[in-house]
Amino acid sequence: MRITTSALIRNYKSNLNKSIGNLDTARTKVMTHRKFNKGFEDPTGVVRESALNWKYARNQDYIDAIDDAQSFQNAQEDAITQINTQARYLSKQYGLEAMNGTNWTYDVRKTYAQAFRQAQESMTMSMNASYGDKFVFGGAAGGQPPFELRTEADGTKTLLYRGLDVNHPDAQDDLSKMANEQVFTDLGFGLTMEGNNVVNSSAFNTSLPGINVVGYGVDDNGNSKNLISLAGEIADVLDQEDFDEAKYKELLNAFDDARGLLADNLTTIGTRTNFLENTKDRLEDQQINLTEQYDNVVNVDMAEAITEFSWAQYAYNAALKIGTNILSPSFIDFMS
Repeated sequence: MRITTSALIRNYKSNLNKSIGNLDTARTKVMTHRKFNKGFEDPTGVVRESALNWKYARNQDYIDAIDDAQSFQNAQEDAITQINTQARYLSKQYGLEAMNGTNWTYDVRKTYAQAFRQAQESMTMSMNASYGDKFVFGGAAGGQPPFELRTEADGTKTLLYRGLDVNHPDAQDDLSKMANEQVFTDLGFGLTMEGNNVVNSSAFNTSLPGINVVGYGVDDNGNSKNLISLAGEIADVLDQEDFDEAKYKELLNAFDDARGLLADNLTTIGTRTNFLENTKDRLEDQQINLTEQYDNVVNVDMAEAITEFSWAQYAYNAALKIGTNILSPSFIDFMS
């Protein structure tokens, strides 16, 4: 078979272009650290990369949601802790001092009454604590301050929760419904709906209605079960010139019972916090696994990529040197 000069040059140019292409591909891998940069280079890898990116982004959303839920709970815990500290001091310090015979004078009792009324105002403000644009004890209606301490025409104070008197018998059914309100956040448990309701086990409940924290309704003696209302009732008894010691002790006992709700809710928040921390640890482990999978699918082994580039560079340089010798001497070169 006769090999012409034009055929030799044509084959050389074709092979040289391949060397240039291989060199460019190897150089691109080293610069981008990626196994592929165009879809046709690895269609399967492109599909897997897209799926991993989606899983990673969704997993990060769940982690962010946990951080937000934890901050929301921290605001709840801070408010309850503040009220609990204040209520304990009222009960153990002022409460016992007021029962001391030397403190039964009207002027001294008025001082204690003022302390209870100031605490009543302070606890109301604490129960209206907010996180961002949400009130943390508002239940399903977190956009408005849940509690209001309204001053009546006769000067007495009435505590309202979302517009309802916490002690009024006609409001108890509505308050009970509000006490059971739930607000769910999707944390990656496979959010499931049954009709219009979220399946409890498939999402995390961030709601802690304030009426559950400080109580509502009245006991068998007609005393409020609400911690804030009781502070006002105790102040009213202390303010009377004819001090009713029996009633005072009765209210103080009711106040201590209501204070027990605070401890129960702090325990609930602690349990939720542990759950969130464990869930976040699991999601962060999953994030690491997704990162490793992405690295295996998309990113190159740099040692291997640099070796491949060096070899492509060597092959290209060799091809250039061969090009200088591709035309052999002809008969004309020997003519004088």
